[in-house]
Amino acid sequence: MNLFRRIKGTQDILPEDSIKWIVLENKIRVVMQKYNFSELRTPIFEQTELFARGIGQLTDIVAKEMYTFQDRGKKQITLKPEMTAPIIRAYLENKLYAQSQLNKIYYIAPLFRQENPQAGRLRQFHQFGAETLGSSAAEADVEIIDLALAIYEAIGLKDLKLVINSVGDAEDRVRYKKILQDFIKPYLKNYCPDCQRRFDENPLRILDCKNETCSNLNKNAPKIADHLLPESKDHYEKLKNHLSALGIAFTENPYLVRGLDYYTRTVFEITSDALGAQNAICGGGRYDLLAEELGGQPTPAVGFASGIERLLMVAEKQNINLSDSQRLNVFLVTMGEKAQDESLAWLKKIRNTGLRAELDLLSRSVKAQMREANRQNAEFVLLLGENELHNKSFSVKLMDKGEQVDVPFNELINFLTIQSKK
Repeated sequence: MNLFRRIKGTQDILPEDSIKWIVLENKIRVVMQKYNFSELRTPIFEQTELFARGIGQLTDIVAKEMYTFQDRGKKQITLKPEMTAPIIRAYLENKLYAQSQLNKIYYIAPLFRQENPQAGRLRQFHQFGAETLGSSAAEADVEIIDLALAIYEAIGLKDLKLVINSVGDAEDRVRYKKILQDFIKPYLKNYCPDCQRRFDENPLRILDCKNETCSNLNKNAPKIADHLLPESKDHYEKLKNHLSALGIAFTENPYLVRGLDYYTRTVFEITSDALGAQNAICGGGRYDLLAEELGGQPTPAVGFASGIERLLMVAEKQNINLSDSQRLNVFLVTMGEKAQDESLAWLKKIRNTGLRAELDLLSRSVKAQMREANRQNAEFVLLLGENELHNKSFSVKLMDKGEQVDVPFNELINFLTIQSKK
């Protein structure tokens, strides 16, 4: 009989790796709280129309990659391929705007896209991100960028690069699309099939193409920054000035666009050379049009998303230790049936102090139990047998010192608490 295997593009996060996820997520939450962002959790699936309207019918995500199915009520349901549209849906549906004019939200969530699996890109993957809803100020954009960089700094990542651009507002984009199409049209047959498909409805996405031929053709394309109206240009200049004032280094890429349709004005990426050609660990920007597109009132918004799997890859390549440094404090070795009967009560008392404690559940010999205590790098080994029960004291091995002492039952908790702090 063949064993079941995980579905292509998914992974099992085993105990030795899950601790890295926990440490990473804890670091993310600590920084988010410092910046006064609150967590919002949305369902794992949404109405398909939410993504079709929010992301755009012509994007690769909607056209090719979504996990969509019909439920028993004949509704079209999609597993979340991204988080911004669900965040805005929740913001509008729950009237968060009525509670506060400004909402600062973060998330950590699994997402789903049916694309070809590759390093750091799975069909079930995980992202964290943050969204500031309600402010059109360039200061909000800068805080979002600063927040992302602060999280990476807390994790210990090095040699990151911030790349920025402005894609203008709706009016800028309409004018620029025509200018860009006029540039591309004479060479359109040389572009890849995806870019040819995007030409009429979504030409900005052509600038985002990773095909080498398309990238070379785009090198002389007109720059959107040269075609911004004064208000968008002023917003971009403020962004750069604020970044400089905070000492945040950046590079301008006039051809940087985001892969989704709802972005306006500020767009940015944070990259790491540790990932090779596909080097982005974070992407974000402003999306002032999305709330209205989803049926709400116009709501200025800015945010970012970052892939956790890719982040872990960078951490590993930069030799950053995300394993939990806390060790096992106590391993309780029992000898005899009476000692075994007493062991669980003692283990509970020890654990109630906050110490990590373990005992043998496999009825192994004392020698095998000691081997297990060594394998788990226990700080203390407590020996409990008939003699210890009679004398009402534990034999305690201080493993780091190589010493053994007798500790009365009524002094054990105080002894362990004091010794573990040394």
